[in-house]
Amino acid sequence: MITRRNIPYLLIAPALLGFAVFKAYPILAAAYISLTTGAGAARGFVGLDNYARLVDDPLFWTSLGNTALILVVQVPIMLFLALLLALGLNSPFVRLRAVWRLGVFMPSLTGLVAYGVLFSVILSKESGLLNWLLGFFGAERIDWLGSPFWARIAIVIALTWHYTGYTAVIYLAGLQSVPRELYEAAMVDGAGATRRFWSITIPQLRPILLLTVVLSTIGTLQLFDEPFVLTGGGPDNTTLTISLYLYQNGFRYFDFGYAAAIAYALTLMVAGFGLLQIRLTRGRK
Repeated sequence: MITRRNIPYLLIAPALLGFAVFKAYPILAAAYISLTTGAGAARGFVGLDNYARLVDDPLFWTSLGNTALILVVQVPIMLFLALLLALGLNSPFVRLRAVWRLGVFMPSLTGLVAYGVLFSVILSKESGLLNWLLGFFGAERIDWLGSPFWARIAIVIALTWHYTGYTAVIYLAGLQSVPRELYEAAMVDGAGATRRFWSITIPQLRPILLLTVVLSTIGTLQLFDEPFVLTGGGPDNTTLTISLYLYQNGFRYFDFGYAAAIAYALTLMVAGFGLLQIRLTRGRK
């Protein structure tokens, strides 16, 4: 019987049903699959063997190292450039600021696969635009996607191009929310531009800085599209990331139990990094 008291439960029932079917069930099913091996009727329960296999899998550790390297190199560069862009776009001396803001944000609207294909053309060794520019100035061509060192650089360049503008817009929103009275009071006290930046801007942006660091860390740990489209994890597995290794085990080798174990290991790492970053910055003034 429908009464006024149970109407709210009826209203949220579709959302709860959708969550149960499309969220909760896949999570629980993946947890079970990670404890099995084989496929179909031949699937058998193996307990924690798939997780024990991770410890002795050199490719897993290679993918983890590659992901960590991209994380510690690309994320600081991107956040620094995004902050510089936000400060510039927030300046009253910049004309047509709305146009510049749109231009900065536009790369983040490009589809992941689309911009991956775009960069594969730009970074082509034989006919790429970047190598053409290098040749125009007399420099030698670079094998951007075929060299272990330069392939990693290519991934960093693509990620920075795509996500810097998005992060800059977040910083810009934070800068515009800082009360102007704080800067005016600091100027009256004789504080210079550098002092105002470190004593007012950075402390006021700290929650947003934490947000972007956490989001960028999580996004990099889940990195898949760029190495998949640009390098396929090569050359010699130097751009193989955890997510790409998960995909290979699940959809190339059809080892779904091991792929599910990698997914849960990745989930624990993402959660751990997020909690660690929040804990390290909590309570700082």
